[in-house]
Amino acid sequence: MSETRWLSDDEQRVWREFNAATRMLSAHLEGQLQHDSGMPHTYYEVLVALSEAPGRRLRMSELADARQASRSRLSHAVARLEANGWVRREACPTDKRGAWAVLTKEGFAALEAAAPGHVEAVRESLFDPLTPEQVTALGEISAAIRRRLSPKCAAAAAAEEAREYSGEVVGLPKSG
Repeated sequence: MSETRWLSDDEQRVWREFNAATRMLSAHLEGQLQHDSGMPHTYYEVLVALSEAPGRRLRMSELADARQASRSRLSHAVARLEANGWVRREACPTDKRGAWAVLTKEGFAALEAAAPGHVEAVRESLFDPLTPEQVTALGEISAAIRRRLSPKCAAAAAAEEAREYSGEVVGLPKSG
């Protein structure tokens, strides 16, 4: 067992600032979307991913990967988006287990209506307080963190998918 690498006072300060800032930013953007558009940020991200895909359609597995979400969580979100008429599922003709998520005209219209307010909230809360150099540095820092975490997150997602596939509820022991 290795010795704990405690944070220095400066690292502790930076960690707390970063943690508070990212939580506040996420809460602010979530609140803006809920208030202005009646949708959670997760649903907005699904609509964006579909709007940017060829033919405004993605396989459910690709959409889950793109949104870094488990397939069961994505399926729940898509079910809610279907209920709103914003997305529809289509069976995959080449894979009986596969399905496509397709952005509807109504879904694209909802996204178009939500996007201006959301983009303004992102600009106002994230980019406006920063200098161009800080924006560049933030991009580099964010990319470095993602590179470090991507393999770990992929492994955790695969483990979660395996638990879901086996019928085990995440966080609870498998009943038997």
